[in-house]
Amino acid sequence: MVRTYECDSYGHVNNAVYLNYLEVARYEFLKDINFDYPAMIKAGYGVYVARVEIDYKKPAVADDRVTIRSWPVKKGAVSGIIAQEITRGDDLLVKAKVTWAFVDSNGMPVKLPSKWDVPGLKPE
Repeated sequence: MVRTYECDSYGHVNNAVYLNYLEVARYEFLKDINFDYPAMIKAGYGVYVARVEIDYKKPAVADDRVTIRSWPVKKGAVSGIIAQEITRGDDLLVKAKVTWAFVDSNGMPVKLPSKWDVPGLKPE
């Protein structure tokens, strides 16, 4: 549910807040596909966001109930793209593509170890 403090002076969700919504949804997506994010961090790896493309279609306002859907659209050896949509009922509010890179403890891109190269990261 959209909270009042997430809205700007126009009464719409602030554009930067959508990035928070998308981040939480990606974390939930990773959990749903059995990607063990906490274990990955503990092992010294990371998943960095390298790029975000976002199209704002319609505004969300306080008390709106929104749904966020996430799915993979591209997967390489060290990076990939997750598409996301935020909807309110049948209304499309936001479309986004988030490019991510798997990195080592120095922040350098590295091939995903098989433990974290789970099938759910690959597009169908």
